[in-house]
Amino acid sequence: MFLLFGFGTKQQHLGPGQLRTCPRCSNTTAWARIRQFRQFSVFFVPVLRWRREQLEVCGVCGTAVAV
Repeated sequence: MFLLFGFGTKQQHLGPGQLRTCPRCSNTTAWARIRQFRQFSVFFVPVLRWRREQLEVCGVCGTAVAV
C-alpha cells in the first residue's frame, strides 16, 4: 500500500495592511496582511488545519506582527 501525505505551514496573501513603522528596521511602509496556518494533507488534499493566525508583514525586512 502506498500512502502519500504532507505536513507544513501555508500562507495566504489577504491584501495590503496598514501603514506602519517597523520595530526592527525602523522604516515606515505599507505592510502586507497574510493568514498563516499549519496543515496536514493526504494525497494533496488538505485534511486538517490548525494554529490559524493573521499577521502583518513588513515589506522591507519581513518582520511579522500578529493582528
